[in-house]
Amino acid sequence: MLVSNESQDTNTILDKLKWGLVLVLIAFIVWGNFYFAEPNDIYQPNTIVRIIAVVVISALTLFIACTTGKGKSFILFLQESRKELRKVVWPPRKETVNTTLTVAAITVVVGLALWGMDSLFRSIVFYLTSIGR
Repeated sequence: MLVSNESQDTNTILDKLKWGLVLVLIAFIVWGNFYFAEPNDIYQPNTIVRIIAVVVISALTLFIACTTGKGKSFILFLQESRKELRKVVWPPRKETVNTTLTVAAITVVVGLALWGMDSLFRSIVFYLTSIGR
């Protein structure tokens, strides 16, 4: 589908305006949350109203962000990712446990081997340089 340059310019300008509105709404959420905060009292009616306002404005902000070009492509990405995730063949529990235990055992063995080599080299260097005496 071909889109004219004028239409693309309009979409770009509109997207920029939407992102600007998103930033303003986020700033408003942060400012309002601190401005209307009541210290040390979570059960005040003002706190409940503040929480509801943050949720509603956040939902509005998310909706506006999703109507932009980048937002639509992000939603498409999430949908495609979910489809791909459904195609994944997950290993059975027994195989997962066995693999995890194998990795843990190898990690311990390699760690002990490195510790032993480090101790040996340290002893050799201390012996040759007389630092350890």
